[in-house]
Amino acid sequence: MKLANLAGRAALVVGDRAIDLATVTDGDLGPDVQPLFARWPEVQAVAARLGADDGHPFDPALLGPPVPRPAQVFAIGLNYRAHAEESGMELPEVPATFTKFPACLNGPFGDVEVPTDTTDWEVELVVVIGELADRIAEGAAWDHVAGLTVGQDLSERTVQFAAGRQFSLGKSFRGFAPIGPWVVTPDELDNPDDLALGCSLNGETVQSSRTSDLVFTVPQLIAELSAVVPLLPGDLVFTGTPAGIGSARTPPRYLHPGDVLESWVEGIGSIRNTMVAARP
Repeated sequence: MKLANLAGRAALVVGDRAIDLATVTDGDLGPDVQPLFARWPEVQAVAARLGADDGHPFDPALLGPPVPRPAQVFAIGLNYRAHAEESGMELPEVPATFTKFPACLNGPFGDVEVPTDTTDWEVELVVVIGELADRIAEGAAWDHVAGLTVGQDLSERTVQFAAGRQFSLGKSFRGFAPIGPWVVTPDELDNPDDLALGCSLNGETVQSSRTSDLVFTVPQLIAELSAVVPLLPGDLVFTGTPAGIGSARTPPRYLHPGDVLESWVEGIGSIRNTMVAARP
């Protein structure tokens, strides 16, 4: 099942067609996307009886963030072995966790303001929580996942490493968390623990890896995080970025207005964001 935010309305995507959930459920589910993660089994039951013939063609440009208002957005640093190596840092013994503020969420094809000349890219697999996860064991973690989506943990490096490392602030400028194009349930994937992901800058591939290189797997992250704080339906977990970031290159390479960043995860899809000059 694929759940999208189409022009502000919850929609199931089947092939190249979209099905408006509120319409087919007489307003019981939708049109708002966010509350649906707390009713995930009901959404799946509706999806099971619908097909492409129930939908209509749609314009991908109308897709917004498929999780528009999460209560919590977690992110994990140094969670790919090759990325830790390129950063010159040892592998962490526990997940290096920070947060991105929800106000920085962006759609899969939204423009991104570039606030400085040290703005970097980080493609990531993003986990969307379904059922409440509170003190969850690794073996039960996938049962609490609604689905997966593609994300970019865009990062302003100067702010990130200023004043004793302000990770959350440096990674939460306006539009710095594009996600999408939709949420895909794990059953749609051959192996949700081993997915190819990558991104390109102006057509040049700059990151390419597989989620099997994660230091802490999705189940481990859910177990670790939920041991500290309950993960709520619709929460997001950015699981970390592979090697290939701009700041680790020689010389460093950063994003500028006019650049086009395309990010993808196998079995989920791709997002495409254009960098634009920041407003004064």
